[in-house]
Amino acid sequence: MVLIRCYTAQDRAAEPTYKPFTTTTPTHQNRHNTIETGLPEDWEVRHSQSKNLPYYFNSATKTSRWEPPSGTDVDKLKIYMAKYHSPTSQQQQSQQPQGKIRCAHLLVKHNQSRRPSSWRESEITRTKQEALTTLQGFEQRIKSGSISLGELALTESDCSSARKRGDLGYFGRGDMQKEFEDAAFALKPGEISGIVDTASGLHLIERLE
Repeated sequence: MVLIRCYTAQDRAAEPTYKPFTTTTPTHQNRHNTIETGLPEDWEVRHSQSKNLPYYFNSATKTSRWEPPSGTDVDKLKIYMAKYHSPTSQQQQSQQPQGKIRCAHLLVKHNQSRRPSSWRESEITRTKQEALTTLQGFEQRIKSGSISLGELALTESDCSSARKRGDLGYFGRGDMQKEFEDAAFALKPGEISGIVDTASGLHLIERLE
């Protein structure tokens, strides 16, 4: 089942059990020496895509850890992490790919969905009408300003992107189911769609970028 490509971008690295050091990318340590990072020799900062967190990797021993290794100059490391790994710095460094947009969504599945199961429920038995009523309730809460789509997605979305507040990352034309794509590309940044019906279930979509 396509699941509107929930496994694009954010979910590419999602596994049933997190393996935080297997889906990772090197970061600025490849371009900055240990003097700037304050890490001991052979240590570098990498980024776990599945956890979306930085961690420390020893290129000589191939070992990984979440905490800085002993011998680290913590003052230098704090400056380095603030410069390259704070949410603000990461946002500034990332550029929107040409022709792509970034959205979050809240998915409510029903018993007619292509795959009527999710991380929340192994077997989804609610009817499509019940799913619609549920999502309409969420929609009203979002419109009232009492809660954001991302906050609701954390606990209520049937997509595994829920752990990222529904964030699906960047995608382009042809990456999603057509109904989802059409609704998403019609939005301006900051706008939220009405209820969108796809083979995966019912969605509310928020255009992030």
